[in-house]
Amino acid sequence: MQADSPNDSDMHEMLDRIGAQHVHIGIFDQDGMFRVKRVARAKAEKLAQGGYPFCDVLYKWDSAEETYGGGDYIDVPAKIFPDTVRAWPFEGDQAICIADFAMPFGEHSARNQLIGQIKKAKDMGFSVHSAFEFEFNLLDETAASLREGGFAAPKHYALGNRTYSLETLANEHALLTGLEAMMDRLGIGMDALHTELGPGCFEVPLTHAQGVKAADDAALFKNFAKTYFRRNGLTACFMSKLNENLSGQSGHLHVSLRNLADNSPAFVDLNDTDGLSRTARHFIGGLVTLMPEMLAMCSQTVNAYRRMVPGMWAPISASWGIQNRTVAARVMNDSPDATRVEFRVPSADTNPHVALAMCLGAGLWGIENEIEPGAPICGDQYLATPAPETRFPTDLGMAADWLNESKVARAIFGDVFIDSFVRARRHEYAAFARHVSAWERERYLEVV
Repeated sequence: MQADSPNDSDMHEMLDRIGAQHVHIGIFDQDGMFRVKRVARAKAEKLAQGGYPFCDVLYKWDSAEETYGGGDYIDVPAKIFPDTVRAWPFEGDQAICIADFAMPFGEHSARNQLIGQIKKAKDMGFSVHSAFEFEFNLLDETAASLREGGFAAPKHYALGNRTYSLETLANEHALLTGLEAMMDRLGIGMDALHTELGPGCFEVPLTHAQGVKAADDAALFKNFAKTYFRRNGLTACFMSKLNENLSGQSGHLHVSLRNLADNSPAFVDLNDTDGLSRTARHFIGGLVTLMPEMLAMCSQTVNAYRRMVPGMWAPISASWGIQNRTVAARVMNDSPDATRVEFRVPSADTNPHVALAMCLGAGLWGIENEIEPGAPICGDQYLATPAPETRFPTDLGMAADWLNESKVARAIFGDVFIDSFVRARRHEYAAFARHVSAWERERYLEVV
């Protein structure tokens, strides 16, 4: 399932190009956090040749780094991928490089699962092209000030911000130009940058990339954006819903396939009314059909379900349409070569490797089984009453149960991954269920 890495000698060549003397070797955990070790160049080259042992606790702890499930937390074999070497975007002669667990433990890894689906697409005659776009809130907070305030009412940055605000972009030119320059050094393209609804809210659509790089770019964008703004005394917040008075933050995913034989767009048929090929319709059919039972894979936090409610610019059921922003899978067919599916369900806190693996796995299943998606939705889907079979689970606990029971998800991704992912989501939901909120105390303390 893992991609073949270039020859081990390529590690030396890649580091030479950058002039790196130290390397930050990282593995993405289940929540998409880049867990790194900084080593000297000589050791990095040795590890690239001989293997990279890393602790299996990455799949045995939660987002608060509390362990669950037991075990002896041993080092297991991992592999370094020299083709992922990028320049460290901050000080000096350093680099970053992605690693991942080798098989059989590597079955737990979403990145490995995504690579498996990309290989499956190749075997079917397609290359995979995709890009994420993220909305996030900038907070006028440091790690210390957030804790001093108990995370209760964080202060916003750019209070007078408006959607597509000229004023905010002009006033924050230096800060935002610095973000763009840092991402450029990382090899991550920012297709655009603009303000969104709410104080300190920004959106960055990333430049599309082929294969696993698109998810790598997205995950690294979030990790390094948070680091960049912390270095500037601010906090970048990628929560789905920061509070009940603000709109949700999306992490929309754009996906297309191209025919390997001639590099033509596989989703296009110029003789079709909507310009869509049978391949596109079957891809959409698979995605729409499997979306409810596989929802936990792109909405893996408790908070993600705060966004998927009526009136929040987020889908609440499996649906598709042409250029319709109220559906879950929006076809964008402005030009044949750029025809693609915008998967609008993921929010800003999604794990890019899991979300893309889910979308691609469902779509390829639809192509294999010639799943028809039905007629596209016209009009405001938020005002419609969804058919029962299209409704999404309403919380993470329910979503984990549906994923656990999905025979198709298990056929696509295997029992090891599904069991591991479901266990982690159930643990996350159980932690939430034990929590007593300020809202509950305010509502019930004096009256019950």
